[in-house]
Order: sequence, then structure tokens, then C-alpha cells
Amino acid sequence: MTYIVNDNCIACKYTDCVEVCPVDCFYEGENMLVIHPDECIDCGVCEPECPADAIRPDTEPDMEKWVEFNRKYSEMWPVIITKKDPLPNAEEMDGKSGKIDLFSEAPGEGG
Repeated sequence: MTYIVNDNCIACKYTDCVEVCPVDCFYEGENMLVIHPDECIDCGVCEPECPADAIRPDTEPDMEKWVEFNRKYSEMWPVIITKKDPLPNAEEMDGKSGKIDLFSEAPGEGG
């Protein structure tokens, strides 16, 4: 099992989760984070840290696409281990539907 980040993270990018991850398996894109599924040790400490409820276990229904999504971008983006400020409109965007249309493939800064 692994945890994944879904589209709830897009345009919010809270980074509370990266500080608690014991194996540094979060990767940063321009407007969201992902988890490398092969590096995640299934400890679950990140899930309750996410204010946007964007971190879910891969055992929930229809998560296969998110496992592959997380795998793809974790191999392209830099690792992030330090908490940063969320995106400027994070509170406004939190919980909005259809955010996949706002997704950017561009990498973040990492760090």
C-alpha cells in the first residue's frame, strides 16, 4: 500500500505533510505535491496533516489512476522536505471541484 496526493492539492499546495514524512517521498510541482509510491512506507503520518484532505490511501476505490499520476510526476519533480507557505489562493481553492483543469506539469523549486 501507498498513499497518494489527489487533485484536492491543486492550486492549494499545503506543505504541512512534507515535514512529517520520515522517508522524504514528497515531490513538488508548480501547483501541487505528489508522493512517490515506491518510496512511501505506508506510515500514514502525512494524511491527517493535509488541510485540503488531498492525501488518501491507495486502497480506496478508483485510486489506480492517482498512483500512476503520483509516480509519473514524482520522477520528474524535485523532492521537497521543508514546509513552505501554501499558494496565495489556497483557502479560496480548497474544496473546489474540477481543479484538474488547473494542473501544471511544471516542476516546483523543491527544497
